[in-house]
Amino acid sequence: MRLASYAHNGRDLIGFELEGRLYDLDAALRAAGQPVQYATMMALIEDGSRGREAAEAAFRHVQANRDAVAGVPSGEVRWHPPVRKPYKICGVALNNSASDSRKLSVQDHPLFFLKPASCLVGHNEPIRVRDYYGSVHPEPELAVIISRTCKDVSEEDALDYVFGYSIMNDMTGNAMREQDMVHYYALYASKDDPNVLEKREQHLSYAARYKGSDTFGPMGPYIVTRDDVPDPHVLDVRAWHKDELIAEDSTAYYTYSVPKVISFISRFHTFWPGDVISMGTAFRPKEGSKRSLHLANITALGGPLSVEISGLGRLENPVVRE
Repeated sequence: MRLASYAHNGRDLIGFELEGRLYDLDAALRAAGQPVQYATMMALIEDGSRGREAAEAAFRHVQANRDAVAGVPSGEVRWHPPVRKPYKICGVALNNSASDSRKLSVQDHPLFFLKPASCLVGHNEPIRVRDYYGSVHPEPELAVIISRTCKDVSEEDALDYVFGYSIMNDMTGNAMREQDMVHYYALYASKDDPNVLEKREQHLSYAARYKGSDTFGPMGPYIVTRDDVPDPHVLDVRAWHKDELIAEDSTAYYTYSVPKVISFISRFHTFWPGDVISMGTAFRPKEGSKRSLHLANITALGGPLSVEISGLGRLENPVVRE
């Protein structure tokens, strides 16, 4: 089932997609005799198995009775991010074996950062850049949406906590990353004498601007529920800048799998329903091409940008230079 958040005729709705049309979930629930209603995708996810089963019943009812609810052509709506205000978005860094040759020093566990919900925009909504951002490029990624509260999850059980999957374009401002790079001496207690401070040279960069600026999180168009994605590690990923294919990759090349990432992050952060994990960049260029997504500087070159993941749809966004 493909679920979406969208606006139509001045109303914010959630619904499901069938053959290019979107169906208002609440209208479908009423038509199917289901005794529940959901104003937002977050409300649906937070209602757990009851919400999922009711939505599936409504979907099947409309699938069998197309005139039960009036569908809207998908081209006539304004798209919101599928989850509009998740509690947190966790981005996984350097999670592609294609980046191994560039790793000078790295720990043997997933590296992650947080993006704010205010960075999210939906399908067909503009990515906005400003001259002082400097270079900004796309990063096509698989997004994982958490179904229920969990902490200290085992890898074996991790997929049980997945509600579904979507597409994320993790926009990255290289220039801002460089501007926020700090080379300094950190202070630590000495291993030999805890009452003595010693200096250790470190390089730090903070992700708040270069990963979390407004519109740096295009997401959508849909959440595809977990049952329709039997294996999240066999999905083809492609990205385009304007009409040029700049990445042709697969989730098979993730260094750390979805279960491993969920398990690791949950050791430090409690996941809540609707939380999003962006699994890492698919950036292998098209075979035989030297064109890299890192050269798709939208501040200088504009857009649009497109990301496609097999079974999940195609996320497209224009670029507006403010």
